[in-house]
Amino acid sequence: MSEVQPRIDSPATSAHETAAHGVSRPIVELIDVSRIYPNGETVVRALDRVSLAIHPGEFIAIMGQSGSGKSTLMNIVGCLDRPSSGRYLVDGVDVEDLDADSLAELRCSTFGFVFQRYNLLPSLTAAENVEIPAIYAGAPQEERIERAHLLLDRLGLGERSEHRPSQLSGGQQQRVSIARALMNAAPVILADEPTGALDTRSGEDVLALLKELNADGHTVILITHDPDVAAHARRIVRFQDGHIVSDERHEGEPDRTPLPATGPARRSGLARFLPDLAEAVRMAFASMVANIFRTALTLLGIVIGVGSVITMLAVGDGGKASVLERISQIGTNLLIVRPGAAGIRSSGDNATLLPEDAEALRAIPGINAVAPERSSRFTMRFGSEDYFTTVTGTSADYLTARDWAMAEGVMFSPADVRAYAPVVVLGQTVVRNLFGEDDPLGRHVLVKNVPYQVIGVLSARGANAFGQDQDDVALVPLSTGFVRVFGRQFLNSVTVKVQEAADIPRVESAITRIIAERHQAEDFQVRNTAQFLETAVETQNTLTLVLGCVAAISLLVAGIGVMNIMLVSVTERTREIGIRMATGARMSNIMLQFNTEALVVCSVGGAVGVGLGLAAALGLEWLGASIVLSLHPPLIAFACAFLTGLVFGYLPARKAAGLDPVVALAYE
Repeated sequence: MSEVQPRIDSPATSAHETAAHGVSRPIVELIDVSRIYPNGETVVRALDRVSLAIHPGEFIAIMGQSGSGKSTLMNIVGCLDRPSSGRYLVDGVDVEDLDADSLAELRCSTFGFVFQRYNLLPSLTAAENVEIPAIYAGAPQEERIERAHLLLDRLGLGERSEHRPSQLSGGQQQRVSIARALMNAAPVILADEPTGALDTRSGEDVLALLKELNADGHTVILITHDPDVAAHARRIVRFQDGHIVSDERHEGEPDRTPLPATGPARRSGLARFLPDLAEAVRMAFASMVANIFRTALTLLGIVIGVGSVITMLAVGDGGKASVLERISQIGTNLLIVRPGAAGIRSSGDNATLLPEDAEALRAIPGINAVAPERSSRFTMRFGSEDYFTTVTGTSADYLTARDWAMAEGVMFSPADVRAYAPVVVLGQTVVRNLFGEDDPLGRHVLVKNVPYQVIGVLSARGANAFGQDQDDVALVPLSTGFVRVFGRQFLNSVTVKVQEAADIPRVESAITRIIAERHQAEDFQVRNTAQFLETAVETQNTLTLVLGCVAAISLLVAGIGVMNIMLVSVTERTREIGIRMATGARMSNIMLQFNTEALVVCSVGGAVGVGLGLAAALGLEWLGASIVLSLHPPLIAFACAFLTGLVFGYLPARKAAGLDPVVALAYE
């Protein structure tokens, strides 16, 4: 660099003393360190009993040809790898006693890496790349942003801070890499062939910058095979075949005593986790945008899964509500007596239930109405119009028992029943087919060539729980029906309406006892409409469960798709993971990032799926389907999408967090 600018950071060295002041402890010390790699039936000794001490403030070059062991040494010094044997101490601490997260903390606070290939993340700007170590150190966002721009300004890249690596020259990218190494005021700068990919001028600038940083008090360890590059250091250690073959000191300025750290402040505990989570969410969205097509395909599976859950449950709940509504139209608190023993299917000609049985039931306390019924299908005629319908003979209590209202006219009275009056009350379907738009009241219709005067029209009921049209009916007095329509005097059923639901069991027992005594046999059965309701609810719940399971399977398939995509993403971003680990990311940071990415994808897909599911349900309702929308299905569906991300994102996140930093950095 042409001019030395004011220094803005210095490494922490409260326990360090330089050679000029009598060194008591090296900052980096290797004692009989070996690194052995298996190679088939043999082994490769990349390092063989190497001992080396590097003191604070030194500028040392590790020199050797390819395969000499210098890169292996750098990986061990930078806590990216562990020695196979021997001891390695950082500021007096044996790394053998440290777990993976403690090694990550060392990389974060003690070492700053400058790589030959820069190792910048292509999706981030220069400033965002510089910020990465401070993110993993738990630095507040405002401080790290300010510091990143300050470092880039110092290195002459202030105007390029918002550019991505692809928009920078090689020299500029290497200066960004150096700024990243300085972000946490690391006392040791590890530069691995920092000029190897640069032209001569850019290489000289980088070497001048490293000398400047050493003058500021940083310990600089330079890995190179070039003697001209190594000449800039004041100490040169030559490697060959895993051994140190020479260790020379050059005349020059004495090594500088490091100054107190001026790195960004750090946080811990919850104060650190929440910003880490927010940063993981931000990086997740950045990753989604960077791979927008793949993200869209991943979202599609979640959207379909969540949308189908909501739509299916809305359809199922709508069907359930529709069935319940139709059952309620039959009437509530009803007991229905039918001929034929329980469990035996009776025909319409079973003559065991008589009108006298119905009259006997009226004496039971707690009964509102008793409606005996006899029905059969006949052709009804008005003028030239014929219509085949159900004619039901009943009592005046029929409407009370069935909770059915009149649309116009009146219901026949008990006096009409006693007088065998030839009157009829029509359902809406019969009126529509016989009279069209004309008023039927006062008109006469023929049943078996017998005229009946229309005195009333029932309100519309629609289909019942079994899909039968309840409005396709004509009511006549039971006495009239027996004489003029049905012939033999027996009943198809007796409908009993109980005043209070709590009295139903008592009334049911009384009905069973009275009729059994009259018949001297149990040739009848009593059905409770509450049982119909319970059966219908169970059936609809089962149907809704089946529909929900079908939709859940689609969500499961979508989750497997998310896991597959995330596993592919881990493979594609292996080098990125290595870079993050080298800059201080712990296993928990990597786990959090990749799990958060899966959660963000599934949450966004869940939100979109909720919207589309609601829209689909409303569309089906517009087309005539019975739909019930409630808060629970969208919440459940979104929660399922969230859990899908959590569950199916765990395995890829764990795989990412378990990568070896050295292997990850070397991944192509």
